[in-house]
Amino acid sequence: MINPAKSTADLDLSYLKEMSGDSAEFMIEMLDTLVEQIPVYLEDLQRAVDAKDWKAASEFAHKVRPTFYYVGREDIRDYVQVIEHNAKEELNVPAIPGALAEIKQELNIILMQVAKSKAALEAQL
Repeated sequence: MINPAKSTADLDLSYLKEMSGDSAEFMIEMLDTLVEQIPVYLEDLQRAVDAKDWKAASEFAHKVRPTFYYVGREDIRDYVQVIEHNAKEELNVPAIPGALAEIKQELNIILMQVAKSKAALEAQL
């Protein structure tokens, strides 16, 4: 489930810091890549869900899932994991479109959080 407290907090970039050796430049590049990739991955997932192609939906969910971890949104990652599992096993598939809609709605908040984090990193340069 989506954690409302995470929606209002700053992103936890500790994983990116560790992965980058605390390089602001690298972290900015990663955030830029995430901003480009996440909407594309979610649209791919949406098309698969709309087509009721559960195998593809599971694969697209698997592809997008880790990107949320990189920015400290484990709540979204875990929610995507439920979609991935349910699509793969074809369990409770009628709930998948609603869950995906919630994630896509939260994406706007995440993109604002990323922009704020990126601005803070750019100020360090």
